[in-house]
Amino acid sequence: MKERAKTVFLALAVTLFAASLICYPQQSLEASIRGLNMWWEVVFPSLLPFFIVSELLIGFGVVNLLGVLLEPLMRPLFKVPGVGGFVWAMGMASGYPSGAKLTARLYQEKQISTIEAERLASFTNSSNPLFIFGAVSIGFFHNPHIGIIFALSHYIGNICVGLLMRFHGKSHEKTSSKRNTHPFSLRTAFRVLHETRLKNKQPLGKLLGDAVRSSIQTLLMIGGFIILFSVINKLLYMVHITERIAFILQYILNIFQLPKELSIPVISGLFEITLGTQMISQVEHAHLLEKAIVTSFILAFGGFSVQAQVASILAEANIRFQPFFIARMMHGCFAACLTYLLWKPLYVHFDTVDKSMRATPVFLTNHAPIWLLEYWQFLTRYGPLITIICLFVYVLLLATKWRKEIVQ
Repeated sequence: MKERAKTVFLALAVTLFAASLICYPQQSLEASIRGLNMWWEVVFPSLLPFFIVSELLIGFGVVNLLGVLLEPLMRPLFKVPGVGGFVWAMGMASGYPSGAKLTARLYQEKQISTIEAERLASFTNSSNPLFIFGAVSIGFFHNPHIGIIFALSHYIGNICVGLLMRFHGKSHEKTSSKRNTHPFSLRTAFRVLHETRLKNKQPLGKLLGDAVRSSIQTLLMIGGFIILFSVINKLLYMVHITERIAFILQYILNIFQLPKELSIPVISGLFEITLGTQMISQVEHAHLLEKAIVTSFILAFGGFSVQAQVASILAEANIRFQPFFIARMMHGCFAACLTYLLWKPLYVHFDTVDKSMRATPVFLTNHAPIWLLEYWQFLTRYGPLITIICLFVYVLLLATKWRKEIVQ
């Protein structure tokens, strides 16, 4: 009975989506173009280098070396192997959904167990500093001071999630066999690095080609989800579903003493974080603190677009998505609470110091994150060219691979 109801619901949802596309073709096209621009201007050129380097580091055994060195830190804190430290660092540096991709890769190589993969994916996916400082704080809020609040609440919140998720699957682990762990030793670490390199006998050219193909395939999937959810978000607004959900959300916002004008931007952010954070920053009938709290929640939650990307990546490795979704809810709550707690000491206090003494700590000056803004502007200017060149290389690699298969 439950499966039949699910089938009927999915069929109706897809039918209504198709009908909405027919009724609002112009709005759907505009939303698609907006999602496409975001993907090929910023997402593709910013994530591709991280994906390729990550694949090469795994192939050369550097990740195994880091795993031995970071084992004393990651195992007691988060109950994951030391290789999780690499995933954590790359996830923070490159942003969504790098943590999920690297977690799935390590699980497929049997370097982590199923429970460890679920734990690792829960706290290694986050927004990258480029988006938090360059796009949100400077681009949308026009306030570089607020970027440090967003960043600290976001990353500290993720650490809190990791500390809680260490208890996930604890009862299951008692019945499973203990995994072999290496003691902390530089000699052991380099020995593991060498053994991993010897096991992977692929030449450098093939390893690099596989890394490029795998990375671009993942980014093409990500681009499809960004465009899809951009259209869904627009169509929900056109058929007035967003307004009805916003009416209910107003009561929830009222509980936390937040203005009702934030309801529609929050709903947009629950689907796609870029549009949501931009709309939140433009709300006039809300204090900056209120907008910062809601923005922190949206950045941590990630939006259904990002979660769909992660779900697709985890599904390929047979890793459950439910723990990740629960972790995103916890991360959103932690980030919102931390924003409220950090607001007075890190924003109000230093803003008062700036006005009274005409001096501000170095990390809060207007010029501190200027390189992030310049990098963001570089991506929006030259990102499409980088994307086109990489896609051309991807087509050449596929053509070469198909030609070799035909010859064989």
